Amino acid sequence: MGRPEFSYEYQSKKHRIEFWKDQESLGRIYLPIDQSFDIATGIQTIDDFYFGMLVIKAGQAVSGCFHNGVLIDHKVFRAYMVRKKQGKSQIKHLKTKGKSRAGSRVRLESTKLFFEEINERLNRYSTDFAMTRWGISCGKTLWPYLFDSEVLPPFEKNDDSLYPLPFHVPQASFEALEDLYKKITSFQVTLSPEGEQLYGDIFVFTKESGSTGDDSDDW
Repeated sequence: MGRPEFSYEYQSKKHRIEFWKDQESLGRIYLPIDQSFDIATGIQTIDDFYFGMLVIKAGQAVSGCFHNGVLIDHKVFRAYMVRKKQGKSQIKHLKTKGKSRAGSRVRLESTKLFFEEINERLNRYSTDFAMTRWGISCGKTLWPYLFDSEVLPPFEKNDDSLYPLPFHVPQASFEALEDLYKKITSFQVTLSPEGEQLYGDIFVFTKESGSTGDDSDDW
């Protein structure tokens, strides 16, 4: 008896193929970010591929620029923005408290400079290279600080070139940057329990974690 047939759809924003049976998702195939996909022609490697990556976690960020798989620039950013006694960032603290104290003002200024420096680096990539696509891992509550900074990033919130990194990132570091790039330039498969039962023997897969880079927020 053969395997049941399934339907599938290519989702360009997340550069993945989702497949299902009887309207129930069976899994997703994340395609290598340095390859294009077309239903008619299939998968093709992108020539002269420049990829900018940004990971932001609590008080730390890392950016990188890759060209045809080679890391040509990277920088780690740090900011003083965690309140020592509570272990909570100034951004979260402001949801319920004011910002009149001197320590709060210092942390807010550090946060402001933190995002300005990040965007300055990204703009340097955009100026120096013909960027193909951008990958970002950043909690949604931080997006206003990134996109409303006095120094704007070289892309819009809904830019077609912006790729939400589909993996949880524990920290913003050089090692995490390299590991992420290896993952997003290879095929990654996640299967639902039913999908694993039907097709798990033919896929090298990672189980659904329920967490992706753009949903995490440690602030």
